[in-house]
Amino acid sequence: MGKSLKGKELGKGISQRKDGLYQARFINRFGKRQTIYAKTYNDITKKLRDAQYEDEKQINVVTSNMTLDEWYNVWMTTCKKHCRDTTRRTYSVQYNRLREELGWRKLTNLNLVIIQNAFNNLKSDKSRRDCKALLVDMLNRAFESDLINKNVAVSVNTKIDGTEQPEKRVLTPDEIQILYQSTKNSQLYPFFVLALNTGMRMGEILGLTWECVDFETGFIHVEKTLCYLPNNGTAIYEFHPPKSKAGKRNIPMSKQVMEILQEQKAWRDKVNSRFKAQSGFENLVFTSKTNHPLHESNIRTAIRYLVNRINTENPVQTFEVFTPHCLRHTFATNCIAKGMRPKTLQKLLGHNSLQMTMDLYCHVLDSTLKDEMSIITEMV
Repeated sequence: MGKSLKGKELGKGISQRKDGLYQARFINRFGKRQTIYAKTYNDITKKLRDAQYEDEKQINVVTSNMTLDEWYNVWMTTCKKHCRDTTRRTYSVQYNRLREELGWRKLTNLNLVIIQNAFNNLKSDKSRRDCKALLVDMLNRAFESDLINKNVAVSVNTKIDGTEQPEKRVLTPDEIQILYQSTKNSQLYPFFVLALNTGMRMGEILGLTWECVDFETGFIHVEKTLCYLPNNGTAIYEFHPPKSKAGKRNIPMSKQVMEILQEQKAWRDKVNSRFKAQSGFENLVFTSKTNHPLHESNIRTAIRYLVNRINTENPVQTFEVFTPHCLRHTFATNCIAKGMRPKTLQKLLGHNSLQMTMDLYCHVLDSTLKDEMSIITEMV
């Protein structure tokens, strides 16, 4: 039982210091001694009741001094310790967009208005969506660690520009034939054939090695992906395992794929005889003409150049630009259009869930709409 300077009993845990300030102490739910100060006795009793109520209802926090920057460092080193280097680099890029306006603020002082204002200053809705995903995960872990009592980032509005996301580009059968014809004698041709007939991811194709191509059984064994890490102007390549267990899979080769890979093997043998491969990457299926590993920007640049050439040679009908990932969407859409069972497609694409396969990778072509509608019309 504490006493005032005049010897009056103040109650359990309450006392008065020599400078006249009142203080109250209690052991909170984290096992730590919590100290509260006030200038008057009435104020200290009220503050003590409020603090004990928050502790009982578990709406208090471990510490109120940690900043978002400090928590980001803990989150990266503890919660994301086993992430790939490429993933960690993506997190760093996204967080740096928020660092100037939010990094110095205390976690307990973050509110929806402050966060929303920072998000409003970002350049695009896509940037806002990416940063929100990062911040929501960060603050979820902070909430679970009792550093905050609510994740306010969940309510952030990311749609400021008002632009709708365009539907994913899917190549038509005519466009696929134009690509094949335009690249028949180039190194893009085998890449297109493999991508459009297997649905493999970009990193999986560029990281494919010959020991994973089984010509005897007719299977491609997807076991790894090639990741590119920029490092002060130099390129660092690493083989990484698939992101999930489902990503490690076997894909049957069509006759076209098998033939084109056999031709690619002969081409690679010629390149190997002329140029020394980078150590650890001697067995890649796809490389540059000088035997260096490839990364996504190489393919993107080559596709842009190809599309420009196609449009120059045929100015009457514009061939719209596309990304390498569009080839994966095209494969999935064509598989469904031709009657493949969704679970089979899920296995081929290496997805953990069927919903991701159907919602993100299967699109309905206009030609399919017309065919389906004609069937319904005939039934009426």
